[in-house]
Formats: sequence, structure tokens, C-alpha cells
Amino acid sequence: MGELRKMTWPTKDELIGSTIVTVVVSLIVAIFIGIVDRILTFAMKLVFGGGVGV
Repeated sequence: MGELRKMTWPTKDELIGSTIVTVVVSLIVAIFIGIVDRILTFAMKLVFGGGVGV
């Protein structure tokens, strides 16, 4: 129980900053994964023909 008393909650500014960082990083990762998916789909179509990724 003593450890819970030492805990501090983030301030409003820290919470907003952390939320913005989380949203921005999530968007960047989603865009990166989307781009890689497009590239790999294109590569698979080149290798195996047009039947993949229909």
C-alpha cells in the first residue's frame, strides 16, 4: 500500500502531450504499414501474376 501513496498522476499538460504523441505515432505506423503492404502486393503481382491480391 505504501507504493500507491508515492504514485503521482500526470498533469493535464502531460496527459495531452502523451495523447498527441500516441495518436501521431499510431498514424505514422499505420501509414508505413499501408505503404509496405502496397509495395509487397505489387511485388507479389509481378512475381506470381495478377491473380494475387484480387
